[in-house]
Amino acid sequence: MLIDLHDKVAVVTGAGRGIGRDISLALAREGVVVVALDLTAAAVASIETELRAIEPRCRAYACDVRDAARIDEIIADVDATLGRVDVLVNNAGVVDDDPIADVAEQTWDLVTDVNVKGTFLMCRAVIPVMKRQRSGRIINAASFAAIVPRVGGVVYATSKAAVAHLTRGLAGELGPWDITVNAYAPGMIPTEMNHFTERPAAEQEALLDTLSLHRWGSTDDVANLICFLASDKAAYITGTLIDISGGKLATQLPREAYDRARDRK
Repeated sequence: MLIDLHDKVAVVTGAGRGIGRDISLALAREGVVVVALDLTAAAVASIETELRAIEPRCRAYACDVRDAARIDEIIADVDATLGRVDVLVNNAGVVDDDPIADVAEQTWDLVTDVNVKGTFLMCRAVIPVMKRQRSGRIINAASFAAIVPRVGGVVYATSKAAVAHLTRGLAGELGPWDITVNAYAPGMIPTEMNHFTERPAAEQEALLDTLSLHRWGSTDDVANLICFLASDKAAYITGTLIDISGGKLATQLPREAYDRARDRK
């Protein structure tokens, strides 16, 4: 199967590091003109250099996804200079690990504003361009927490569940223009945000025991999914939340399968 994304224009938020960085680089390697957005000038400069080494037409902008005016300015510039927006990847997000009784109001506002409002504002900005084209792919970062919340992460889980519901609603609204909207739910992908691989060995093993595939995921796993969803091969997929978690809690005790397999060797 050939996934042909050559000359598509994709906007990726939170592109300066982690999963967003690797999504951006994977798209560029597929011939996509990537427009990378991140919060700081340093992050923008770094990812722009990497992207242009692959595809010289790529560019990057400093942008807070809570800033509607800045978002509209960037999308207008992209539309004027590149002529289209084929793909939007809403990857930018923040996390909080406090029990709900200890969450400050400012923390609630930050998490929901970045994860939910930011996704909404980005979608709203690109929709007129995609409607004019009568095509487009919107791909939103949810989380496995949107499916099963984690103790101590209720604010984050709530925000990502809202993203999943926003995805379904938008898919319904945008279908007449052949614009698909999907979300992805990464599980245990080690990043600078979660520090999975820096935890004590026993804690890592306990986490891995919840996975049907007893190993950490990689940012490449997510990037490969994004490339597929951005392509014409995924043209009939919309309104979905795709679990990319290695089968996290697909069964009650995934570890049992490994114990049985070991005993039968």
